[in-house]
Parts: sequence; structure tokens; C-alpha cells
Amino acid sequence: MTLGSRRAILAALPFVYLLSITPAKSQTAPEQKPQMADEIFKNVQVLRGLTVNEFMGTMGFISASLSMNCIDCHVTASASDVARFADDTPLKQTARKMILMVKTINAANFGGKRTVTCYSCHRGADRPKAIPSLADQYGTPPPEDPNEAEIATPPPAGAPSAGQILDKYIQALGGPQRLAGVTSFVAKGTYQGFDTSDEKVPVEIFAKAPAQRTTVVHLPEGDSVRTCDGRTAWMTSTGTLLPLPVLELSGGDLDGARLDALLSFPAQIKQAFRDWLTGFPDTAIDENPVDIVQGTDAQNMPVKLYFDRKSGLLLRLVRYSATPIGVNPTQIDYADYREVAGVKVPFRWTVTWTDGRSLTELSTLQPNQPIDASKFAKPNPPRATPR
Repeated sequence: MTLGSRRAILAALPFVYLLSITPAKSQTAPEQKPQMADEIFKNVQVLRGLTVNEFMGTMGFISASLSMNCIDCHVTASASDVARFADDTPLKQTARKMILMVKTINAANFGGKRTVTCYSCHRGADRPKAIPSLADQYGTPPPEDPNEAEIATPPPAGAPSAGQILDKYIQALGGPQRLAGVTSFVAKGTYQGFDTSDEKVPVEIFAKAPAQRTTVVHLPEGDSVRTCDGRTAWMTSTGTLLPLPVLELSGGDLDGARLDALLSFPAQIKQAFRDWLTGFPDTAIDENPVDIVQGTDAQNMPVKLYFDRKSGLLLRLVRYSATPIGVNPTQIDYADYREVAGVKVPFRWTVTWTDGRSLTELSTLQPNQPIDASKFAKPNPPRATPR
């Protein structure tokens, strides 16, 4: 199996949940209580007490650490029969032992902090390497990953402050007055990702200040909807093999949805995080020097923002969400800035995370459009339709 095919199947991880939950289950669950994985999935043994979000994030972390997909650990038959995901396999049994081993190592040596993880030893391989590689030792080292840049001690001489970098960004977009003049927008374009088999499909985005945003992906079999109403967030779909009931987002997924909504109106960026830091070493993205600013989100996780040093525009955002066995990164790359109502807006962005990659490209964006409140209201769970 090639790495590309592994990633394609790995990207389907969230849909194990979509296929295994029933609409009746979601209707009886308390509306504000996150759904627990061991109430939904069968044969959960060492990862009990997690929400569905946390559980699926953990599966993504394991898959990314080992470059393995769902059916590498689960039985092959689970690809067509989701009930078979509960079957035990030797690899699943080994994974349980490894999770407990890592937990013991961290408890005994690092005060319980997630210092050692699956990735520490596997580094994208299905088996840890025990013998040093001379090719790695004497070969050409890979390029530095900008996402791994850490604050220098002491910071580089003359490094701008976080406030200066953020102010430059606001000015690059058009200035605070023009940004304040855009209070809503409706956008249309195309979306492609794991849920479309990398085919382009229509997408619509409805956004209203300060932090409401709904994205509607028009899949061939129905719509997939992700909404943040400014406080809570959820997703639902009628376009998957079985309908996805209204799934409340929690933890890092909720923070990510709120951040996406808030950055639709970036004049508020300074208030989005706390404990702003700068002083990173010289770093580049695609040979473009960048200034890096780091803030802290509501879950006490860092968020890094990479601004083009020349233009001041935001090129990349990297946010993190914690799982019981490690931290998952999500990377968003922004491009194709165009001026709309005197404000520069990215018309293209790529989201990369442990479960896949998606690309959104806008064709139109209409500012200050009236948007009915129903666009941000929580829908009733979709009902299954004959197929």
C-alpha cells in the first residue's frame, strides 16, 4: 500500500463515527452534553471516558504517528461493515499495550506530562527503529519545518513585538476603520477534500461579526454543514453514507471552529488569544521570510501565526488540540488575497490536519449582506433516507 492510499483512508477516520451512530441516539442524548465515545463505539478498553471528538482525535494521532490507516489496525471487512471496527486484532491489542506503556513512562519520569508519545519512537513508521541510520546521519538533512520554530533565548536583536506585528497585519488588510465596516459576508466557491474524494464541489460560507460562521459543502448526496454561532459549534450532514446527526463540537474542535469564525473578521485578532509572545528565530515559508507570533487559546494550547514579513499578511496559522496520548496540529495556509470593499481577503486556504487535507477556493465574496439568523441556528438531526 502506498503512502498516498494510506492517507486517503486515514482521512476517512471521522466518518467511522458518522456511520456508526444512529439518529435515534443523538435525539435522546442531552443537548449540551458531549457524546462519549464508549457510549457510541463498542469494545473501547483503554480510552474510556473520552468524548467522540477526543476519541477520534486520538485515532488520528495514532494513525499519523505510524502512517497507518483505519484498516491497518482494524479488520479489512470494516471498510464495508462498520460494526466490524469493534473486532479485536493483534495490532489493536498491541496498541492498547503501547498506550499503557507510554502512560507509565510519562507518569514515572515526567510527572504525567505527555513528553513521550507514539510519534517519539515511530516517527511515521509502523515499527520503531532500533539501529541508527548512517544515511540519515551523513545524508542531506531535510529542510526545517516552520511549524517547529520555537522562541529563541535570547530573542533576536531588534525583533518586533507581538503588538507591532499584529498592527502591521491589520494595516495590511486595509486598516481598522475599513475592517470595522465589514460586518458580514456571503461567499461561494469550491471545496475539495477527503469527504469529496478530492473532487471539487460547491461550497457556500455565511459569516457575521463578531464570530458567527456557517460553511455548507454541497456533496452529491446532500449537504455537509459546519456552524459556529459565536458560543457553541456543531456539524451535521445528509451527504454521507448514513446521515450525521447534529454533533456538538467540544475541546480543541470547538476552539478551532470559534477561531475560524472570529478570523472571518480579523479586527478582533488581538482579543482572540492571551499571553502573546514573539522572538522566534528567522523562519521562512516557501522561501518567504515570516514574522511569527504565538498566543494561547482557551484550552491553554499555543496558536502560532505566520505573517509575511514584507506584506504583513497572514500566510499560516497552526493551532493544536490535546488528546490523551499527544497533541494534534492543524495547519491553515492562506493565499490569493483580493481586495473587497477596501479590505484584503484570502480567496484560497488549505487546511491540513492528521486526518486529511482540504482546499477551499472562493469565486465570489459579497460583503455586508443581510443573513437570516436561521443560517446560524442549530438544525434538527437529519433523518435517514432510502438509498
